[in-house]
Amino acid sequence: MERTAVNPWTWSAELGYHQGEVVSGHTRTLYCAGQTAMSGDGEPRHAGDMGAQLALSLDNLEAVLGEAGMSLANLVRLNVHTTDVDELFRHYAVLASRLGAAGVAPATTMLGVSRLAIPTLVVELEGTAVA
Repeated sequence: MERTAVNPWTWSAELGYHQGEVVSGHTRTLYCAGQTAMSGDGEPRHAGDMGAQLALSLDNLEAVLGEAGMSLANLVRLNVHTTDVDELFRHYAVLASRLGAAGVAPATTMLGVSRLAIPTLVVELEGTAVA
């Protein structure tokens, strides 16, 4: 698989994401459902704790990727839905450090929403990966 970053401006790369990525030579694409701070038995965790919910959401995204034989390194698109954009920015290093450690800066969109499916959840990650 070959990835080519598309950045008509440099500011987004400095924030840890690309405006777009051209992917060629891949054979599989995984579209991940939104991952939240749910335990393995389907119970929401860490009510009111954005940082802990973001970390567990990333763990769950990595679990889905791993089940498909992929990792965060295969992530080319990430949508972040949150009920509190300002609070998410205070914990953004949790996300940026994990993506940076994987050596990726996927095309990313962050959206503020009024609520998620389960009211105690505050962040949801939806990704697309290729291999």
